[in-house]
Amino acid sequence: MAEIPTAAISRLVTYLRILEQLDTQEISRTSSSDLAERAGVSAFQVRKDLAYFGRFGTRGMGYTVPVLKRELVRVLGLNRTWNVVIVGVGRLGQAIANYPGASDYQFQYVGLFDVNPALVGQQVRGLTVRHTDELRDFARHTTVDMGFLAVPPEHAQDAAQALADAGIKGILNFAPVVIQPRTHERTGMQEISDEWRGLIVENVDFLAGMKRLAFYILNPHLKDAPTPEDPA
Repeated sequence: MAEIPTAAISRLVTYLRILEQLDTQEISRTSSSDLAERAGVSAFQVRKDLAYFGRFGTRGMGYTVPVLKRELVRVLGLNRTWNVVIVGVGRLGQAIANYPGASDYQFQYVGLFDVNPALVGQQVRGLTVRHTDELRDFARHTTVDMGFLAVPPEHAQDAAQALADAGIKGILNFAPVVIQPRTHERTGMQEISDEWRGLIVENVDFLAGMKRLAFYILNPHLKDAPTPEDPA
């Protein structure tokens, strides 16, 4: 498979959201032009993104909405259950835990963790909040696919390390800080520690989003400029 740009995966998620809306409206067929208009990209970009994963449409007839939706669910790995823990069960962590719709995509919360004694032992969405020190032992007995970080910035690195030490290979980081993998010196060079190898970190930075929004409000002509992936 050819190297797939990160932006293409983000657009697949957008296409899937559009297809779900079309399916809800009982619209059975769509086209690259229709998807492009709804997604705010070019029809060429839609076809290019989908072509990374196979051939899904019929020339001159477009795409069957339920079929393309099913294929994108498969490509994105949303046809299986993903077990999730949340580290940090303050206001943001509880909002994430109670966010509707996660279970529609097979994301299942299996554990909640915090270091605050006032929160440990409380019940949130039917789960008992455990101390973060218990995370590694918990992951030995329960399959955990990914962890969400909803902690203050100054605690994010330690919380990420706790997830890495527990063998969890995916982190969704809501803290406005860059997570750094642990390194050690080996044969005179700095190398990433074994527990960080293969670990994927995705950042959700609300403040960064607001900064980008402010820039594009002041420079709206730049938002629609073609990119190397989306030629005019």
